[in-house]
Amino acid sequence: MKLSKQHSMYESEHTLFIKALKEKNPGIEAGQQQGRALLWDRPPISLDEQQRQLESAVKQQAYVYQNKV
Repeated sequence: MKLSKQHSMYESEHTLFIKALKEKNPGIEAGQQQGRALLWDRPPISLDEQQRQLESAVKQQAYVYQNKV
């Protein structure tokens, strides 16, 4: 399905808003990358640390809401 030339240059209102926002505030992408680094980009964990975390995990009972018998 081929789109006409009229539709190939279409940009949604959302895209235009984001472009205008980035033009007004050029440092916004750097701030986003810094925020991502704080929350998601973590240094790799050693195999020993991974094993320790697995061994120290508390076992969950089969049905969480049941009282312990």
